[in-house]
Amino acid sequence: MDPIYHITTRAQAVEATKSDEYKPTRFEADGFIHCSYACQIPVVANLNFRSQSDLVLFQIDRSKLTCKVVDENLEGGQDLYPHIYGSLPMSVAVTGIIDFPCEADGSFKFPDNFSS
Repeated sequence: MDPIYHITTRAQAVEATKSDEYKPTRFEADGFIHCSYACQIPVVANLNFRSQSDLVLFQIDRSKLTCKVVDENLEGGQDLYPHIYGSLPMSVAVTGIIDFPCEADGSFKFPDNFSS
C-alpha cells in the first residue's frame, strides 16, 4: 500500500514527536487530518502553503492506523484525498519526516530526498 503524506510545520512536528501523537490545529473543526498521495503534494502545498519555509512532510503507513482513513473529496473536485479520522500515532504510523522547503519564488516541488 502506498504511503500517504501530511504537510505540517517543523514546530508542530517537533511537538508531535515529543508527545507521540499528532492532531493538527484544525482537527477539532475539520474532524480529520488532511493528507495527500505523493502526486498530490506539490498542488496541495502550492494552494495552501505558498512561501512557507518551515514545513515538513509526515510519511504515513496507513496500514498502521487503527482509525478510519477515507479517500474522499469534500470540495467538489475529481481527485480523492486520504483523510485520517483520528489522531496520528507518531512512533507507530509515521515512517519518515521529510524536510519540505519552498523554492526561492515561494512555490513547492517534490523534495530531492522524496521517496514513496
